[in-house]
Amino acid sequence: MFNSREYEWADISVVLGGRDITGLRSIRYKEAQEKEAVYGKGNRPQAIQKGNKSYEGSIGLLQSEALALAEAAGGSILDVRDAKIVVQYGNPSQGDTIHIKEVFGIEFTEDETNFKQGDKFHDGEYSFIALGVRKVK
Repeated sequence: MFNSREYEWADISVVLGGRDITGLRSIRYKEAQEKEAVYGKGNRPQAIQKGNKSYEGSIGLLQSEALALAEAAGGSILDVRDAKIVVQYGNPSQGDTIHIKEVFGIEFTEDETNFKQGDKFHDGEYSFIALGVRKVK
């Protein structure tokens, strides 16, 4: 049977550094690879050659989550070393298959604070680079 149900935000669960992130506001990660067309005789490419792969992303956290992560790393989120983010989505109670991806070897590249008048809470977006992404299930 074909299931065309789309996953929603409520179906996503993220574990970072072994901790279930309840103050998660967003998650984004991508895998990229350099590719270049190879030309020879004529004006059409003859092949496509592949280069380096790269992995990067960002995670949006409420301030309390970011502070807990920084504290665990010794005071700064930039000191987090070789962390892993496990992203799980699907709701078995709805008959969904659980999908799990692991972004591993994470190190954060930015820690920016931004407060503005009228804020009811504080959250931040934290960019990272990683060593890879793999499907777990």
